[in-house]
Amino acid sequence: MADRKPFLIRVDPRVLAALQKWAGDDLRSLNGQIEFVLRRALEKAGRLLEAEPPRESDKGESGP
Repeated sequence: MADRKPFLIRVDPRVLAALQKWAGDDLRSLNGQIEFVLRRALEKAGRLLEAEPPRESDKGESGP
């Protein structure tokens, strides 16, 4: 697995609350949910640099 790089991010409290709820609904950590959303957006935009198979935690995706 690739190295993970920590970074700080400022997020609107409403966005953070929505992400926390979504993470709980999908049984993911907040960090895992943020990475999931970012990865999905990058794939949709054709900007993901490395084509990796979906991780085990990404298989139970809900919604469109």
